[in-house]
Amino acid sequence: MLLPAIAIALGLAVLVWSADRFVNAAAATASRTGLSAMLIGMTVVALGTSAPEMVVAVFAALDGLPDLATGNALGSNIANIGLVLGITALVRPIPIRFSMVRRELPLLLGATGLAGYALANGILGRFDALFLGLLLIFSLWWLLRADTPDAPADDDIPEMTLRRALLWLAFTLILLALGSRTLVWGASELARGLGISELIIGLTVVAIGTSLPELAACIASAIKRHHDLAIGNVIGSNLFNLLAVLPIPGLLAPGPIDPAAANRDFPIMLLLTLGMGMLLLWFRHGRLGRLPGMLFLGIYLVYLTWLAAATSGAT
Repeated sequence: MLLPAIAIALGLAVLVWSADRFVNAAAATASRTGLSAMLIGMTVVALGTSAPEMVVAVFAALDGLPDLATGNALGSNIANIGLVLGITALVRPIPIRFSMVRRELPLLLGATGLAGYALANGILGRFDALFLGLLLIFSLWWLLRADTPDAPADDDIPEMTLRRALLWLAFTLILLALGSRTLVWGASELARGLGISELIIGLTVVAIGTSLPELAACIASAIKRHHDLAIGNVIGSNLFNLLAVLPIPGLLAPGPIDPAAANRDFPIMLLLTLGMGMLLLWFRHGRLGRLPGMLFLGIYLVYLTWLAAATSGAT
């Protein structure tokens, strides 16, 4: 068990270091290209921090472990709202822009409903994957079409050329993927030694591990006051998880899924997504503060306790 423990520590160190540089490069890219920080957060940062989920989903599906990939997608969305957004709001209250509520939130709500429909019959097939993929293409088109440039950049924006910013984006994206892969491998090896099911591993160990880039990036964004990167990253990552990660097992390993994914885990994801949507509407001209952050984090801890109890009951 020494090698998996070393892998976990190494993966965490790589994630923390690379996420901070990734946010700097993303903020500089937004400034140099004239794109809004919100769009950068929902596309470049969200895609970069969702890359570990995609890598894990591909390997899991090819290895004949589709429940691991499905649990990873659902569990990452639950962790992104409960853990990532909760902790970020506790670190520093997040200002909310009404334009984000009006444009981006409906996309996430629509994707969540479509994902629930795809999981409802207990089978994730290629038609479901194709439908989700088409919505991903529409979402990217909609975000690009509706984007409006930000006001002049803050002094916190790193001074670097566009070419250098893009090189740092590519380099740190690779580090994020490698660090997450190392972390997930070590954590999964430890979890399998305890006899935990694929779905539970995907919902907890793998989901938390692959959500660490989002957590590190959002905390770094909040500290550096790039708030649109933080909230945009959570919404964008959840969109990518539902529309780019969830279809992967449907394409590569179509077939039945663990019934608990639709009956237990999707309702929790739906509850947190609707709760986040209501709070964003409520605070659309204000800030998402520490009280909602404590609420999200509390729900997530209760959910983990529930999973632990279900796992111990099954064994």
